[in-house]
Amino acid sequence: MRLVRSELLKIRTTSVWWIFALITLPLWGLTLFINYIQASFYLNPTIPQDQISPDQQAQIAAAGDPVNVAASFYTNGQLLSLMIIMLLGIIVVTSEFFHQTVTTTFLTTPHRTAVVLAKLAAGALLGLAFWIVTTVLNIATGGLILGHFGLGSQLGEGAVWQAIGLNGLAYLLWTAIGVGLGVLIRSQIGATVTGIMLYLGGYIGALIVIGVLANRFGDWINKLQLIVPSLASQLMVTGTNLPGNPPRWAGAAVLIGYAVVAGVIGTLIMRRRDVS
Repeated sequence: MRLVRSELLKIRTTSVWWIFALITLPLWGLTLFINYIQASFYLNPTIPQDQISPDQQAQIAAAGDPVNVAASFYTNGQLLSLMIIMLLGIIVVTSEFFHQTVTTTFLTTPHRTAVVLAKLAAGALLGLAFWIVTTVLNIATGGLILGHFGLGSQLGEGAVWQAIGLNGLAYLLWTAIGVGLGVLIRSQIGATVTGIMLYLGGYIGALIVIGVLANRFGDWINKLQLIVPSLASQLMVTGTNLPGNPPRWAGAAVLIGYAVVAGVIGTLIMRRRDVS
């Protein structure tokens, strides 16, 4: 606990966390607006039925299910907030190298594994705080918007609370992935740019590639989104399993695998790497 408190103190005494919090707020508002537009379409689709395939009709109908609409609002902002949390995880580690305090840290606590675990725990607590704040905002605004659509709050549905809980798990896992990247790439700028490219570049690139392949070879290609971390975390927060997509638990399992691999490899490298 002493090491965790020390890492939390390092985070609190820098301006990075609240700068990221200020960045998160307008991004959250932007995604809320996008969610509103999407929900309006799914609840009242304007595409003629004869212009889309039966599989696409089923997907649109499922996305317009009140439980799925509610889940999207109660987990609003996940895509960009998870990237922010990942970057915070990176900075928790790389700031030590950037400010050249890592040698002092390891001289004070020579057990490097314990230091990495403390950074993971501190990052996880920070990620949990971001999740709690965004969830409170989502429940407050989501309930109003769902009432506007005449759907009710849907908070009595277990699937909605599962989506909210899995969203919290995604925050924790992306923090771990960020810490792992920070250990693998000690340069703060290098790790940050790499993390953004892997997260957003992988997300956009995978959507384009999977979309093209699905049109050519069939909707079963959509299941490949499971191997892309940023898409796997989105899959976790669907209210119900959507037609043509992998189940939610599969997205959680894949993301846990990425977080464990990043954490283990990062810890092993940190134990062996010269930090002088």
